[in-house]
Formats: sequence, structure tokens, C-alpha cells
Amino acid sequence: MINYNQIFQDRTKTLAIKIIKCLSPIPYSDAVSIIRRQIIRSSTSVASNYKAMCRARSENERFAKLSIVVEEADETLYWLEIIKDLNLIAVATLNELMSETEEIVKALATYRKKLKP
Repeated sequence: MINYNQIFQDRTKTLAIKIIKCLSPIPYSDAVSIIRRQIIRSSTSVASNYKAMCRARSENERFAKLSIVVEEADETLYWLEIIKDLNLIAVATLNELMSETEEIVKALATYRKKLKP
């Protein structure tokens, strides 16, 4: 039996870790520091809130947590777009991160529609 919740817990956590590892080596500047903090916050929020969603006590709580996950994943995608425009990391790596984030947003937004109370 496939456990989709575990698969997405792993995917969201892996995405957050990849983002942290890609941005950590970039030299400090005020602008980079702000972007790094924001994207790390949003990507780790995706992972932690998805995990919380899996433990929800009710369908309403599940829907609320999933809504947060979709919002934070969309914000992560926004910060990746900013990083792309600023050429802060390699294009191939960035494309991989953006593709994975887009897949997560699409899948979880569809799941949220099915849960809508």
C-alpha cells in the first residue's frame, strides 16, 4: 500500500533541505540575507505544516493546515523566481528546485480542492 502522506512529507522536507544547502554557500549581503531567510522560512514551513496536516484531528483542521502548506509552497516558488532573476544559484539547480516546488503546489492545491468543506 502506498502511503502518499509519507511520500509528501519526505518530498517537502527534502525540498527544504536542498534549498538550505543551495543558499548557504552564497556570500553574505543584506539583500541575500533577507531572501535567504524568507525562502528558508517558507520552505521549512511547507514541510512542517504538511507534517502537522497529516496529524490533524478533524477535516476542518486538515483543510486549514493544507491551505497554509499551499500558501507557503507558493511563496517558496516566488522566492525562487527572485533568486532566478538575481542569478544567485546555478540555473540547472534552480530549475530543479522550481520544478519540484511547482509539482508540490499543483498536487497539494488539487488535494485541497477535494477537501474543501
